[in-house]
Amino acid sequence: MANDLMNRFDVDPFFDRMARHFFSPSNYDNDYANFGNLKTDIKETDKDYTLKIDVPGVDKQYIHLAYQNDTLSLNINQDHSSEQKDENGRVIASERSHGVMSRSYTLPGVDRDHIAASVDDGVLNVTLPKVTESHDQDGHIEIN
Repeated sequence: MANDLMNRFDVDPFFDRMARHFFSPSNYDNDYANFGNLKTDIKETDKDYTLKIDVPGVDKQYIHLAYQNDTLSLNINQDHSSEQKDENGRVIASERSHGVMSRSYTLPGVDRDHIAASVDDGVLNVTLPKVTESHDQDGHIEIN
């Protein structure tokens, strides 16, 4: 669907990224080209879910996590601006960009109050402990 939308304007995302990289190669362009990917590794054990999500070049202040209705939602909303000046201090180039990325993960049975998250070397680490189940399998409730 995204390709159909881009094709309405005769813009191909692959060639657009390639042209941007060729005509203005910078580290920011490399991060921007990879921004939409949010590559994720998910590991499940009996006790928890562990997610490792690549977020290169994104400061933690731009990352929003929420867990509701068995779904972990990740939203990133980041602005970037840069200026280049000549030897006299005059601005010769000024660029601004805005990037938004969202992704959701269905992870049922999580103890919402004990979710932990951190960012380390461009990787968002999220641990979602599972709700501990009662050992009483028959569901009996004692009445006093």
